[in-house]
Amino acid sequence: MAKTILITGCSSGIGLAAAQGMRARGWHVFASCRQQRDCDRLRAMGFDSPRIDYDDAASIASGLAEVLEATGGRLDALFNNGAFGMPGAVEDVPTEALRAIFETNFFGWHELTRRVIPVMRAQGHGRIVQCSSVLGLVAFPWRGAYVATKYALEGLSDTLRLELKGTGIHVVLVEPGPITSKLREKAIPHFERHIDWQGSALRAKYEGSLLKRLYEDRGPDRFELPPAAVTAKLIRAVEARRPAPRYYVTTPTYIAGILRRILPTRLSDRVLGGI
Repeated sequence: MAKTILITGCSSGIGLAAAQGMRARGWHVFASCRQQRDCDRLRAMGFDSPRIDYDDAASIASGLAEVLEATGGRLDALFNNGAFGMPGAVEDVPTEALRAIFETNFFGWHELTRRVIPVMRAQGHGRIVQCSSVLGLVAFPWRGAYVATKYALEGLSDTLRLELKGTGIHVVLVEPGPITSKLREKAIPHFERHIDWQGSALRAKYEGSLLKRLYEDRGPDRFELPPAAVTAKLIRAVEARRPAPRYYVTTPTYIAGILRRILPTRLSDRVLGGI
């Protein structure tokens, strides 16, 4: 039987590329999306596409149940991927907005992962792959909410990896840098809903930096890679006999890993504060 993988956040970008890439390698892919219309579109493309919304615990339960019914209770790999960004200075992010991004980017991942672990434990093997970020390694200005969710994910995943040692279940972090996706575009509604930049003490900095990055089409970032670069590391994470705990994607992520290990905090702040 083909190996099975559940991938979340498959409407576009990293998730869609991963679904296509894993299917091309012969995996039975369950490509989940948050919205039903996106699930319908993926089904038209030939995928099994259960609806899983990380904000909706009932959809997590029903989506996973749909997968397990189709596989006879088996799941070889989970790729937690769906997430959103919310740019803005930390002092301007309302607490309820921070709760909202954690619900999607962290708590929902934990809910799905907890439901998957007993399945993998019973079959004696499995891969849990978490799509983290360069922002899970180092902090950049204006991205505090997203950074917080990825830092939390890194810590939780490291702990889970230690706790599952010897079970046959491997926990792997994939850490992309700039990847071509709709993450910035999809962050705009959250920014407009929650961030009062015009009333901020940092208004001039918003106008000189963040607003231009959000709203101006400046082409690809330096070192930006297509989503297929993440798929290549996902393949290694789920197919290697002994997967690495972490796989970096793009040059900035490798640089960030080095900065975190060797630079004093004050020097690192000087480097990253100018980004």
